[in-house]
Amino acid sequence: MSTATHTARHVVVEFPIGPLTLVRDEGGLSGIYFPGHWTRPDVAGFGPRADAAKDGGFAAEIAQLREYFAGERRAFELDLNPRGTERARQVWRLLAAIPYGETTTYGALAREVGGGISPRAIGGFVGHNPISIIIPCHRVVGSTGSLTGYAGGLDRKRRLLELERAIPAAEPTLW
Repeated sequence: MSTATHTARHVVVEFPIGPLTLVRDEGGLSGIYFPGHWTRPDVAGFGPRADAAKDGGFAAEIAQLREYFAGERRAFELDLNPRGTERARQVWRLLAAIPYGETTTYGALAREVGGGISPRAIGGFVGHNPISIIIPCHRVVGSTGSLTGYAGGLDRKRRLLELERAIPAAEPTLW
């Protein structure tokens, strides 16, 4: 059993896209998960739940996410500790480098990684990104610019991209 399990703790905080579970350990933020998150790990590894009202040691994460959702923050300054293979971390570093308000494709990421990796394989690494929003996997779109797969659901992906003005805001419906 890893030491991270013993030092991990989590908090659940309400944000404009719904509640997010933030997980951290001694190395920093190790996860952000949506309700129904496709690739959510076993919650037993999240450690005890901290008191969100008292920030539970998550003050910087909560404040920066609130600033992001208010449109006041474009980059995060947090200690991150995503757990994954070296190839996964390589892909996540590429995700972290996608500028605010811009998108890229799975194919473009595959070309950047090289070594014959397929866009589908890149999609697997993107889908297993444990630190959603801060490592901006929502900025990866299909080859035609279409919104494809997102562990938090396509509605959330659309809302994040609209917030960043990476895509036009959907027209409100009259019905």
